[in-house]
Amino acid sequence: MSEDQATVIQAAEQHAREIMDTGISPDHAFHNSTHTAQVVQAAEEISSGFKLTSQERELLLIAAWFHDSGYDKGADDHEARSADYAASFMASHGYKEDDIALVRNCILDTRLSNQPRHLLAEILCDADLSHLGKATFWDLSARLRLEKTRTRGIILTELEWVDQEIRFLQSHSYHTPVAFELYNSEKQNHIRLLYKQRLRLNPDHRISALDPGNTAKKKKKKLLKTSNKELKQLNLGRGVETMYRTTYRTHVNLSSIADNKANIMLSINAIIVSIVVSTLVPKFSADSKLILPTIVLLTVCLMAIVFATLSTRPKITEGRVSREDIDARRTNLLFFGNYYRMSLDDYQYGMSEMIKDNDFLYSSMTRDLYFLGVVLAKKYRYLSICYGVFMYGLIVSVAFFALAFALF
Repeated sequence: MSEDQATVIQAAEQHAREIMDTGISPDHAFHNSTHTAQVVQAAEEISSGFKLTSQERELLLIAAWFHDSGYDKGADDHEARSADYAASFMASHGYKEDDIALVRNCILDTRLSNQPRHLLAEILCDADLSHLGKATFWDLSARLRLEKTRTRGIILTELEWVDQEIRFLQSHSYHTPVAFELYNSEKQNHIRLLYKQRLRLNPDHRISALDPGNTAKKKKKKLLKTSNKELKQLNLGRGVETMYRTTYRTHVNLSSIADNKANIMLSINAIIVSIVVSTLVPKFSADSKLILPTIVLLTVCLMAIVFATLSTRPKITEGRVSREDIDARRTNLLFFGNYYRMSLDDYQYGMSEMIKDNDFLYSSMTRDLYFLGVVLAKKYRYLSICYGVFMYGLIVSVAFFALAFALF
């Protein structure tokens, strides 16, 4: 890439990012500058499989940077606005009318209803939907669903969303052989996983209307072929999910109860200490028999406060998990203490891997429950000591006060 070409592409990036970062609402969780940068990267990846001229590659990257900039005024007809922004930028940099028209057509052809009319348009369309065949599909799919809810008020159930995703992935095909080679295999895997998810969400409706050739006769035949083992596995899956949900709820409730008990002990003992210090300590010089029982009582309260505080004291963790740990399936990304220092890209990668792999997901949930249990055991151990110190210490303190008044 020549210096002049690199400079103009950097200028295109800066101008497009400025439009998107300042104009596009945060409600657009999918169509934003992050998605655009991913499309540019995919366009470079796909174009490397073709013998494009330096000029063609430059025009492709400009189109990629501007293709979603029109979202600054909403989703409706955003392609036309994006094409206008790109044309305005190119005109200000002295591009020929033919080059401007080519970039405009590339951007306009990203409409799902359009058929790309040029190789550059085909590459851009494939790059725009390259995430369908990448590990980021699950995260970006969730972002797109969130965007539709926020910006258009489209609220779908989990089953409706899965059906919609299956329909879209099955109707989509990559235009270039390079994109097909790069992404189609993973896209087909996503379709299979979506079907499994649909079966989990609606096991009674075994055959989806999305399947080709889904006649009533075929449906009945396939239903009859469903094995008892598969049905048992489905029931087992629902039972496992119920078990995890119930156990999580129990852990959270027990943790809340422990914190409430610790707060009670902290409040009671703090009140006792403040009363003793303000009323009994000033009387030491006049009435020396109060010194020993008062010291015993203060010691008991301070010990109870220490153990109550220990039961609620948070533990500081490293907060970072490497990609090697994720690939080796030996980490738990469900607890914030394990990932708060990770980069967003690494965390998204880890979550995508976990969503795709049921064994990884369940093992993460199991680790999470285990360490929640360890923390709960620690909380209740300190609380037990705290309540024991308070109960027996209060008895001893009262006994010391009684002896002091009886003997002196």
